[in-house]
Amino acid sequence: MGLKLYYASGACSFVPHSSLELAGASFEPSMVKLHKGEQRAPEYLAINPRGQVPVLVDGDEVITQIPAIVLYLDAQFPEAGLLPASGVARTRALQTLAWMNNTVHPTFTHVFMPQKFTADEAAQKAVKAHAVEVYRGLLGELEALAQKASPWLGGDKPGALDAYALTLLRWGGFAGIDPNSLPATWALVQRFAALPAVARAMERERLELNVYKG
Repeated sequence: MGLKLYYASGACSFVPHSSLELAGASFEPSMVKLHKGEQRAPEYLAINPRGQVPVLVDGDEVITQIPAIVLYLDAQFPEAGLLPASGVARTRALQTLAWMNNTVHPTFTHVFMPQKFTADEAAQKAVKAHAVEVYRGLLGELEALAQKASPWLGGDKPGALDAYALTLLRWGGFAGIDPNSLPATWALVQRFAALPAVARAMERERLELNVYKG
C-alpha cells in the first residue's frame, strides 16, 4: 500500500500536497470537501478523529499535523530537500515552520472562522477585525524572511517553507491584504507556483493564486 494524502482545496494541506509533488513521490490524492462537511463523516473520522486535514497514510501509519507530516516526508525523500538537511539551517527552518503553524496559521483561523471563538455575532466581528490587523503584521514578518531568501526560504531548494508561505500569503487575500504590498513574499510565491511540480498541485486543487479583490 502506497502513500495517500487527504487534503482540502486551498487549505494548509497544500503544504504536504506540494511537498509530495516536489519530491516526485507516487501518492494517491484524496480530496476532502470541507464545505460539504466530509471531514465529519464517519468514514473520515475513522481515519482522523479530529476531523482535520491533512492526513498522510503510509501503509498502516496514519500521520496528522503539518510539522509531523513534513518531517516524515523529509525523512522519506531526503534528496528532495524539503527542509535543510542539518545544522543551524535545519534548526532555523524548523523554527520558521513551527511559527507558521502555531502562530500565523491560527491567527488566520480567527479571521476566517471567528465563530469558533465566540457565539456572539458582534464579538465575532471584533475578533475578525482585530485578527486581520494581527495577521497583517505577521505577514510583515514573513516579508522580512522572504527578503533574505537565498533563493528559497529554506536555502537552495524549494520546499515546505515556501509552500506554507504561498498558503499564508494567499489567505491574506481573503483578509483584504494585497499581496503586492508584500513584494518579496509575492515574488517568492509566484516563483514557487511556477515550478511544474507545484503547478500540478495547484491545478489539482484548482487554486487561484491571488484572491485579493481590492
